[in-house]
Amino acid sequence: MPGCTRWSLEGLVREAGEALAAGVPAVVLFPAIDEPLKTKKGEESFNQDGLVQRAIRALKAAYPELVVMTDVALDPYNIDGHDGIVENGEILNDETVEVLCQQAVSQAEAGADIVAPSDMMDGRVAALRAALDAAGYEKVSICSYTAKYASAYYGPFRGALGSAPKAGDKKTYQMDPANRREALRELILDEEEGADMVMVKPAGGYLDIISDVRKHTTLPVAAYQVSGEYLMIKSASADGWVNEEAVMMESLIAIKRAGADVILTYFAKTAASLLRP
Repeated sequence: MPGCTRWSLEGLVREAGEALAAGVPAVVLFPAIDEPLKTKKGEESFNQDGLVQRAIRALKAAYPELVVMTDVALDPYNIDGHDGIVENGEILNDETVEVLCQQAVSQAEAGADIVAPSDMMDGRVAALRAALDAAGYEKVSICSYTAKYASAYYGPFRGALGSAPKAGDKKTYQMDPANRREALRELILDEEEGADMVMVKPAGGYLDIISDVRKHTTLPVAAYQVSGEYLMIKSASADGWVNEEAVMMESLIAIKRAGADVILTYFAKTAASLLRP
């Protein structure tokens, strides 16, 4: 995940090529959707000519070897800014999962290698696996956001994408930062439902969760160093308080040391360049 920046399709392809050349083997796509395209149920999420679908096709055409992971959630697409469909102030779990399945299949049709449900709806991993298999995409992997906390570190990302909730918050479906045990309950469910990879988000403030998950699964464990973590390091280094390169690498080493096999970070291109022999 190279730098915390919005890209046009042309800019995205160029940036992905530079990252790939630096040694970054995969990218993750998050869309900034135009307001007129947002609806109550987020139908734009499964538009085969939508922004994400066009981005996938452009990336795979330019770099067939590049692994493309996509986000599966409705917050960029619905008018409420929530990860699910909202009715009378409540998230409709099952109705949301139906739309998520359509979204994931459309991304797979466009060429996605991995779909990553970040929505935290109940039962979505099993539903996504069934939908992908039924559509002939058995080889498309699922990286589940297994432990996604209701964190204050997401602010810069939500501002960039315009995906903050219009009312309320996400604490009814994202996890309580004080709850350590729930991560393992979610892990058991995701494994049973067919996840190929599990993720902890955020990373830096949740190293104990990464360690717990690593100890209790044989699946690959991913960890997401989110926008707030990234920008705190960038801001502190810009003001001369810390050495950006040193603190960046130390933060990534800590995530790796905690047990992450895969790290999603906006420092990816910079870190990969430094690590190349």
